[in-house]
Amino acid sequence: MSEDVENSCVAEVIERELQLLSPAVRSSRALADRFFDPEFVEVGASGRRWDRRSMVSALPDMQGATDDGPQYVPTGMTGTVLAPGIVHLTFETVLDGRRARRSSIWRKLDEESGWRMYYHQATPVPEGQ
Repeated sequence: MSEDVENSCVAEVIERELQLLSPAVRSSRALADRFFDPEFVEVGASGRRWDRRSMVSALPDMQGATDDGPQYVPTGMTGTVLAPGIVHLTFETVLDGRRARRSSIWRKLDEESGWRMYYHQATPVPEGQ
């Protein structure tokens, strides 16, 4: 895989991650469903384990899903192509004063479905760090 192709894959996945953090996507179950892989799993900052169905169901009621409430502010987003069709992103977010370090794995099964989040983990950053 050429460096240009790798950079293009990472850029596409970063754009998808940013969209998934936006209230427009988070507030719509139909839109959000297009971002998650059929085998999606998340270990949230709370330690709770989520699957695709539970995440899509809960997302509109979570923080970050409204234009007039707290929203995610991401920083330091970088990505690496682990294998063809697999990209790993790392970044930090601030939401309502709480920082978290995040890691997402995205996979592309085919051109039609595009990039979808396969795995996500959030780790809270203790205050003062």
